[in-house]
Amino acid sequence: MMITVSTHAKGLSPDKPCKRLVLYYHDILFNGTDLANATSAKITNDSALGSHFGMMVVFDDPVTADGRLSSPPVARAQGFYFYDRKDAYNAWFAYTLVFNSSDYKGTLNIMGADPLPEKTRDLSVVGGTGDFFMARGIATFRTDEAQGDYYFRLEMDIKFV
Repeated sequence: MMITVSTHAKGLSPDKPCKRLVLYYHDILFNGTDLANATSAKITNDSALGSHFGMMVVFDDPVTADGRLSSPPVARAQGFYFYDRKDAYNAWFAYTLVFNSSDYKGTLNIMGADPLPEKTRDLSVVGGTGDFFMARGIATFRTDEAQGDYYFRLEMDIKFV
């Protein structure tokens, strides 16, 4: 018996072009002394297995339109990441960009693996609300700056329909 499965891939509609946002995510991990400035905290410590394996971080981070932490936030990134590989430095993110500005209202949901040694990493845009209702797409991460284990800034190049 032979079974044939056929699928039809629907391409992007020319009347619905891909939208693009370039934003900067700022993560300031609580280090035991910077309570006023911290925007994220470890809720589990990393194990002795290396590569921060097992460490989980919950965050409520500012997102700006430029790379300056002092710029007014256009959104908040609220969610978590955890380190999920013993043999490589890798995190897995799940978070919501919460917009409440004059330009945008609503949320974008982003999740996926973030293989940190790579120059750029693609995570999935898996939904949204408000101005981003039912969004689907890709958020390309690029580490723009890192200061030890306590601060990093990601450039997020977000393309969605």
